[in-house]
Parts: sequence; C-alpha cells; structure tokens
Amino acid sequence: MSAGRERRRRPLGLTSLTVAASGLLALLIGLAFAVLLWAINDANNSTSARRASRTALVRAGNMEQLLVDLETGQRGYVITEHEEFLEPWEAARKALPSEVRQFTDSTTSREQRRAAEQITRGVESFLDDYSAPLVAKVRSGDPAAHSLAQATKGKRQVDALRAQFDEYMSDERVQLAERTDAAGANSRQAVLAAAIGLAASMILFTVFTALQHRAVVRPVRGAAAAAQELAGGDLSVRVTPSRIAEIGALGTSFNSMASSLQDSRRRIMESTEAVHRRTARDLHDGAQQRLVSLMIGLRLTRELLPDTETSAIDLLDQSIDNAQTAINELRELASGIYPLVLTVKGLVAAVRDLASRCPVPTVVECEGERRIPSTIESNAYFVVAEAVTNAVKHARASRIDVRLEFGEMLRIKVSDDGIGGVGKATAGSGMTGLADRVAAFDGKLTIESPRGRGTTLLIQIPLRD
Repeated sequence: MSAGRERRRRPLGLTSLTVAASGLLALLIGLAFAVLLWAINDANNSTSARRASRTALVRAGNMEQLLVDLETGQRGYVITEHEEFLEPWEAARKALPSEVRQFTDSTTSREQRRAAEQITRGVESFLDDYSAPLVAKVRSGDPAAHSLAQATKGKRQVDALRAQFDEYMSDERVQLAERTDAAGANSRQAVLAAAIGLAASMILFTVFTALQHRAVVRPVRGAAAAAQELAGGDLSVRVTPSRIAEIGALGTSFNSMASSLQDSRRRIMESTEAVHRRTARDLHDGAQQRLVSLMIGLRLTRELLPDTETSAIDLLDQSIDNAQTAINELRELASGIYPLVLTVKGLVAAVRDLASRCPVPTVVECEGERRIPSTIESNAYFVVAEAVTNAVKHARASRIDVRLEFGEMLRIKVSDDGIGGVGKATAGSGMTGLADRVAAFDGKLTIESPRGRGTTLLIQIPLRD
C-alpha cells in the first residue's frame, strides 16, 4: 500500500506524458485520414482542379501584396525620408522575381496566363520605371520627388494594376465555383468523414493543448517571468513547484539559484558594511587622533615662541590651520564611510544627524524606536541616505520628510514635494543601488511619484532580532 502511494505521488514525466498524448492523437488522425482517403477517391480529379484554382488565387494575392508593399514602402519613404520605411519595399523588390515565376506558373488556363503575364509586366514596369527612380530621386535630394504629379502618376498605375488583379481573381473564382459545383456530389462523403475526423481530432487536440498549457506552458511562463524579475534585481522571487518532473526540477534549481544569489549578495553587503565600519573606526582612532595630537603639539610650540619670531609664528599658524582642515576633512570622510553616531546611538540618531546636514529642510519622525541588528541598521541608514541624496539632486524639493517605524518589519518612508515623475523606466543608478540594498535583506521597495506631485519611497525590511 505504501509503494502504491509512492507511485501515485511520483511526479509525471514530461517525455512519457507527451509521447502518450501524441501517440493517441496520431492514432486518431491516422484513422480519420484512412476514412478520408477512401471517401475522396472518386472526387480526386475535381479536387485537384479546385486546388489548382486556390493556388492561383493565393499566388495572385501574394503578387498583389508585393505591389502593396512596394507602393506603401515607397510612399512612406518619400514622405519621411527615413530608410526604415524602405524595408518592406526592399523585401518586396527582392522577392518579386520568384513571386512572378510562381504566379505565372500557377495559372489554370491560357486566358489566365495571358492576364497574369500582363499583370507581371505592369508590376515590373511600376517598379523599374516609377518606384525605383522615385526612391533614387529622394535619396539624391531631388525636390521633384515630392511633387503632386509624381504621387498622382504612381496612384494611377497602382489603381490600374489592382483593377487587373480584381478581374483576374474574379475570373479564377468563377472557374473555382464551376469546379466546386462539379465536385459537390462526389465530395459529400469526404466532407462527412472530414467533419467526424476533424471534430474528434479537435477535441483530443484541445484536451492535449489544455494539458500541455497547464503542465508545461504555464510553469515555463512563470519561470520566465521569475527569471526576468531575478535579472531585474529582485532576488526574493521564487517559482511555484510543478508536478511535472522536468519542470519541477527546473523550478527547484531556479529557487536554489535565487536563494544562493540572495545569500551571496547579503554576505557581500554584510562584509562590505563590516569593512566600512572598520575603516571608519581606524580613521577615527588612528589618523584622526594623530592629527589631533599633532595640532596640539603645534599649538604648544606656538605658545613657547616669543612674539619677536614672527616668521616662525606665521608658519606655525598656517600649519595649525592645515591640520585643523585635515581633521575636518578626515572626519567628513569617516562619516561618509560609516558614521560614528550610527554605531554609538543607532539608526534614528544617525538619520537625524544626516537630516541636520542636508541642504534641503528635512524632518525626521520615528515610532517604536529601538536598536536593531547592526547589519540591517547600517543598511537602512544608507538606504535613507541614498533616498535623501536622490531627492536633493534630482527632485528640486523644498522639503523632505523621513518616517521610521519599528515593528516586526522596519518601515521607512521618504517623501519630498519635488517634481515627481520617477519610475522604473526613468530611475537612475542611485535608485538601482537603493533597490539592490533593500532586496538583499528580503525587503520591498515601492515608488509613488505622480508627475508634479513629489515622490514617496516606501521601504519595508523584515527584522530578525
């Protein structure tokens, strides 16, 4: 009993499923064709004649379509002078010799052949004597190419040729109708057999198509959509498992790859944040402290010198100013790499410090403030910093609002009253980097930016205490 349940739970093989369905469909179609071959034996000659007429109509239609492509492509080029409008014209010109041969060879009577030869001469004349010279004139910048006389001449030729096509196809349809009437009695059995076979084949084909869509097409489309989202940077996307063995294996592999990429990106960002934190600490505790000691020593030396040593005093004052400038620059550099206030006081204090240094008035609000894991804390700070920087650089805002909410999920809302109009298609590298930071921690980024009404970024990052 356990073995039976195991067999029932085993995923279906795509190959075996396809072979079984295709075999059943082939068997039914084979039976239907066997009946058809028996039924249409008496109507074979009439059917061949009807088929020839249909072929002649198709070739005439193709020939007329070539004429339409020549005329519309040439007209579009004359109007716009853009080379891309000549693509159908060039394709029709290249295909014309072959289509002329097939058109004249498909005629079903001497009269129709003479009419076809007359039509082909007219089409070739239109191309060689009117269309190609007109295109050459446009390319050479001849203003006469855009004249009304040129357009009227081409229209007259096309109208005359289309009238000949209509007459040719009308005559061919008359012949087809006559052959159809002659074959009517002999084809009734074939029609009945075809209807039965077609109905059965369509039913089976519909069932097979629905099965294929459900088992293969839908999962593959889902995997393709997920792959597109993954390529766009959303590493949290996953594929729903499938009961089909091969599709299920594909989904499992995709999910494993996405998880591995997500973990890898998170580890890289965590490692990067650790390096930034260590670099900022080393700058503060090392080079900055040495510069402070140097400046203190310079000031003590300055006080020990008598006032008569003006040259030495001026040199020391200049050195003290340079040392102070270096300390300030080093402090700004360390703050940009990893602000000390973030380590000491946490995310909210660091964001408020960022707001105090922002050239655009920035208001910070928070709810449920608490310390969170340092990696998420630093990542969230740089997300806010990037969002504020984007608003300052691109939004033309007069005010920026930042709101932080601490719960099961960290919610960050950055709003400005700028020009808006930001979307995925228009977002720059700054927005892309912001999205990457959020996605690395299973977060979600939402952009609301109606044109002329400011931009609001909503970031949600799960908290794992």
